[in-house]
Amino acid sequence: MTKNIRLYLLAFVACFTMSACGGDEPSPNGGNNNGNGGGGTTPTTGVNIIIDNTDPVSLKNRVIYEMNVGSFTSAGTFKAAQEKLSELKTLGVDIVWLMPIYPRGGGINSPYAATDFQATNPSYGTIADLKNLVARAHQLNMQVWLDWVPNHTATNARWVTEHPEYYKRQGGSMVNPMGWNDVYQLDYSNASLQAAMTGALKFWLDNADVDGFRCDFASSPEIPTQYWQDAIPEVRSHKSGKTIYFLAEADIVQDAKRLLAVGFDYDYAWNFQESQLAGFGPNGTSGENLRSRCENFVAASKNASVARMVYLTNHDVAYNDGGKTLISLYGANRHALTVLEFTLYGMPLLYNGQEIGCAQTLNYFTDEKINWNSIDAKMKNTVRTLVALRHTQAALADNVEPYFHTTDNAGVLAYTKTSGTSRVLVVMNLSAQAVNVKLNGVSAGNYVKWLDSQSISTNVATKVQSEAFSSTPSIALEAKGYAVYVKQ
Repeated sequence: MTKNIRLYLLAFVACFTMSACGGDEPSPNGGNNNGNGGGGTTPTTGVNIIIDNTDPVSLKNRVIYEMNVGSFTSAGTFKAAQEKLSELKTLGVDIVWLMPIYPRGGGINSPYAATDFQATNPSYGTIADLKNLVARAHQLNMQVWLDWVPNHTATNARWVTEHPEYYKRQGGSMVNPMGWNDVYQLDYSNASLQAAMTGALKFWLDNADVDGFRCDFASSPEIPTQYWQDAIPEVRSHKSGKTIYFLAEADIVQDAKRLLAVGFDYDYAWNFQESQLAGFGPNGTSGENLRSRCENFVAASKNASVARMVYLTNHDVAYNDGGKTLISLYGANRHALTVLEFTLYGMPLLYNGQEIGCAQTLNYFTDEKINWNSIDAKMKNTVRTLVALRHTQAALADNVEPYFHTTDNAGVLAYTKTSGTSRVLVVMNLSAQAVNVKLNGVSAGNYVKWLDSQSISTNVATKVQSEAFSSTPSIALEAKGYAVYVKQ
């Protein structure tokens, strides 16, 4: 029995021993928290909700966090990041993906221009410091995945002089791939280079005990498919009894299809963010339009041999693509689309500070610091609740398909996720007006409203009343509002 299940059973038993459970339980912030947003009949008994310090009910219910060590704390070191891991654990982060931790070169200080794949950026600390960070993460039941840059090195990397044969040449000169003048292209026709790259991955297993790798530019045409087919199983078998994960920076399902069978666990749902969510953007008001985008994404994903990582932002989106914040990308839709990211399909990513609604673009070349004092309370509490929902509801696992409900309002998107006895109903109003929407095809029964956009800024639900839904409930939502219900 998991810790969360034990806690829920204790809460359930406690509820029946407290006379307050039969009425409206006062919330910690005042007022009452009865969860009646419309669509229900007479409320039934109070239900306890656990938000922070939850653990996932399965490996398919995890949350990943992209951390730039240099910007995550004011000190910008492994030691300082280690001290803040407990905060990520409280939030419910399961996997910490560290952006490149190698020494930087090439002249413009990009973390993706490594000078040595078996060393750490001295401003971050030592390999021993990294190992301590990983050990602390493991104590907290979290994993650490390193960002690995297989396509190229910095122009002043150690290998440039020690192993010039590792590099691709044109006209006798080393090649700058993609017009990136700070890096040189590696030559995967050289078997020794392939062995050296795979050896670098094993180095971090041996010296820092990491749990996986996010593979930068995995779709590079310069990296043959056969390399991945050989390297991934070789790395996975390096440490007996340890599972190693691989995330590809590529939309394997729709673009880099040659990588479908090479062994990656996750890919980027790149087209979903770039074309669909960013396309819906800050001005989208049609729930029907968003539904069509979501249906296409799920249809493309559901039979793929690789799981999807979904995201609203990351270091590329926030900085490389013109400095786009959540506000500039999604405007008033950003909170509802965060609900979508955590509940629709795939493993959700949180990027440096996204959990507080970070309004910075974060120049990662300079390790610009996150302003942790600038907080969007609505985003913070929404994310806290969404992580708990994802962790505790089997229906929100990576690979569970949504059932989309028809409604009587074109501005509303509604869907149910179901796995066994776990059932989660998500409703969001993308329009600019408040609505009272009727849903069709809902599984009738008692529901608990875990998340309510109208109160979440000030009040994270800890005890709410369940309410009875018919198969066609009417639900009131504010403009750009959202609600998430769990069936009892």
